[in-house]
Amino acid sequence: MIGKLFGGIGGLTLTFLQKWGEAVLLLGRTLRLSLSRPLYLHNLFYQVEFIGIHSLPVVLLTSIFTGMVLALQVFSGFARFGAESLTGTVVGYSIVRELGPVLVGLMVSGRAGAAMAAELGTMRVSEQIDALYALSANPVQYLIVPRFWAGIIALPLLVIIGDVVGIYGGYAVSVHMLGANPVAYWDNTFEFMELWDVYSGLIKAAVFGAIISFVACFMGYTTSGGARGVGRATTRAVVGAATLILAANYFITYLVV
Repeated sequence: MIGKLFGGIGGLTLTFLQKWGEAVLLLGRTLRLSLSRPLYLHNLFYQVEFIGIHSLPVVLLTSIFTGMVLALQVFSGFARFGAESLTGTVVGYSIVRELGPVLVGLMVSGRAGAAMAAELGTMRVSEQIDALYALSANPVQYLIVPRFWAGIIALPLLVIIGDVVGIYGGYAVSVHMLGANPVAYWDNTFEFMELWDVYSGLIKAAVFGAIISFVACFMGYTTSGGARGVGRATTRAVVGAATLILAANYFITYLVV
């Protein structure tokens, strides 16, 4: 009984280490091939459109309702201390530094990350990736490199739009619903916010974009087991990317705070 227990733990540990080793090697190949020709710029632009523009609806909805509910909570809480005028400061600071990058990253991982993992997983089980070798094309350079850099480019752009929409959502609730002073709202929003707050959020967004793209590509690229394997790879891509985003958010915040 004890032998089976330790054997199972050992097997899981070896599988875990093997997966991490494969991921590190694939990441190294991705970065190395990013600097070599051909660059496949048309794939890059297509993936930026897929990750960025096609994710705008869910990002806009997430951002505006986040700003609205945050303003509602902050205003009602600050009203107890007579500090309602600071609602804009808290809403803007929270969205720009934390909620914007994290929530946009989670939404994009659920939409674009899942789609990328399913697409590459289907290509793997249907042997389309193997066919690229027959065409003298490097699958990593053709499939993964454009998606990897597209995520790094698209996420900061989405976060900028999400930040603006979220702050406006907080303004709409505070001013039009709760009766806050509009001039005081905007003055307090920008008076206490620094450029570094915006830059730190964009740094997080770029890192989250790299995480989403690479995890999705890795899970799809290493898929096995037919249609069921594609489903497992898609689930692991979303869960893995979301978990790494939350973990990376802590460490980046610790470094840049």
